[in-house]
Amino acid sequence: MSFEVTWHGHSTWTVTVDDTEFLIDPFFDNPFTEIDPEEVDPDHVLITHGHADHIGDADRFEGTHFVATPEITGYLADNYDIDDSTGMNLGGTVELGDAFVTMVRADHSNGLDTGYGASGGMPAGFVISDKKPTQESDADATTFYHAGDTSLHTEMKDVIGPFLEPDAAAVPVGDHFTMGPAQAAIAVDWLDVDTAFPMHYDTFPPIEIETDDFVREVKATGSDAEVVVLDGDESYTLAE
Repeated sequence: MSFEVTWHGHSTWTVTVDDTEFLIDPFFDNPFTEIDPEEVDPDHVLITHGHADHIGDADRFEGTHFVATPEITGYLADNYDIDDSTGMNLGGTVELGDAFVTMVRADHSNGLDTGYGASGGMPAGFVISDKKPTQESDADATTFYHAGDTSLHTEMKDVIGPFLEPDAAAVPVGDHFTMGPAQAAIAVDWLDVDTAFPMHYDTFPPIEIETDDFVREVKATGSDAEVVVLDGDESYTLAE
């Protein structure tokens, strides 16, 4: 089983589990990526919420299968002519190709497209695993958690960490609109992951930070997680 993640800047990730490729929050108009959306050919596009900096390039993937809340999949159908979609909600798990995708809670706002329009339902994060999540711990499973845009919330400690058991997590660290380095570090500690990736920073002036602050804050929690600060379009192998 191979499992690779690639950061394209902001909250945009490609996640490849064996022969199945996911694209999360397509927004390529950011300073970290040099990839044109047409260069990416995912099997599935996952949308955490409807803000323009997460859904901005959705129209470039017409004909691809989308996964989001029913409110967002309906919006995509009405405004982007995207009809191949699965509407799901928090707590649900769907099997997609070689992976299982669980939608989990994120604490954020969720206006569609502009951030001030109709509601996209609950904002979300996604947990992607090569094994179906059950109450029985599986040491052979490889699992990646994309936290979406979120503040710190106790479900990370009470549900996502102990029951979904992510090995790695991508957490927003830019502050202002999401967690900053200190709260994101607490999230990493609560999740008990081996690897932590910062995201959602340095795209716009309000979310400019020093990633060294995040590294220092993770160490201050006592977590053993390795903080990996990826360059734009850089990949990291979780399993092979």
